[in-house]
Amino acid sequence: MLNQKNPSAQWSAEQANAWYADLPWQRGANFAPANAINQLEMWQAETFDPERIDLELSWAAGLGMNIMRVFLHDLCWEQDREGFLARIETFLSLCEKHKIRVMMVLFDSVWHPFPKTGRQPEPTPGVHNSGWVQSPGAEALTDPAHYDRLRDYVVGVVTAFADDDRILVWDVWNEPDNTNDASYGPGNLKLEPEDKHKYVLDLLPKVFEWVRAAGPSQPLTSGVWRGDWSSHEMLLPIYKVQIELSDVLSFHNYDPAEVFERRIHELSRYNRPIFCTEYMARGMGNTFEAILPLMKKYKIGAINWGFVAGKTQTNLPWDSWQKPYVDREPDIWFHDIFHEDGRAYSAQEIVILKDEA
Repeated sequence: MLNQKNPSAQWSAEQANAWYADLPWQRGANFAPANAINQLEMWQAETFDPERIDLELSWAAGLGMNIMRVFLHDLCWEQDREGFLARIETFLSLCEKHKIRVMMVLFDSVWHPFPKTGRQPEPTPGVHNSGWVQSPGAEALTDPAHYDRLRDYVVGVVTAFADDDRILVWDVWNEPDNTNDASYGPGNLKLEPEDKHKYVLDLLPKVFEWVRAAGPSQPLTSGVWRGDWSSHEMLLPIYKVQIELSDVLSFHNYDPAEVFERRIHELSRYNRPIFCTEYMARGMGNTFEAILPLMKKYKIGAINWGFVAGKTQTNLPWDSWQKPYVDREPDIWFHDIFHEDGRAYSAQEIVILKDEA
């Protein structure tokens, strides 16, 4: 439901709720094919693999999933904008074939802060998400000379698909304030800018403006993920920006059901549709069995991390950064649903996922 009077304006709560009321319950996963270590390997011409993507999307459709959250990257636009748009079109066509719509993520502050195009590294043995990269990287984030390029990327991509029904939501920036302390932050590889929060807090409102300037017919969001949400006043400054500028709300949570349900109630006071764009960490008690019924009850869009265990190695837990799983298997998988060959990690989970469809 586009704001016909002003396509670049934020949606009212009434518009957002009317749009959401017409949708079936949204449930799916964060998607990267098993043969891609990160966004660049997924989208670059040399490694883009529509056959593999088609296969994995068929597994998602078999579970009754109807949405996938997918990360783009600004360097793919800089490298080959026409080819990048063509590959996005191919991906969306494959999703449409399987009756799956897409939440597109434009920027991401998580994991390695110095992305490079070209051949991507092989996974670090035994380490969770060892090759995922930020967009924009630290150099572009901290140098305003890059901002025109970033704006061109945002406006170019959103304009190309502004009226495309296959895209359900634009996720403007994933975990913008994440400083990756357990991997690339203080005390570890120390690659993150010390004042990252300042740059992100300045740039995030601009990115919302850039997206709206392209006149998308789809709503915008950016998800909150930590801290105190008990009142608007208690929110971190970056979270106030995310919530105040989003058309539909989104959040991440890997806690047990009691905490998860409290987070739903804390966001419900804004009276806007809600998506959980990351959940499901078995070792933390955040399981399909515990969490999916809650989201179905409250009609919260449910998008778990992740889908197929592959080069991202997100079936390994976060603590693998400190103690790589090179000589042992985890007691239980952390994320992911399928092995690379399509075998389910848990037959019981497949029953739960299909039953909740």
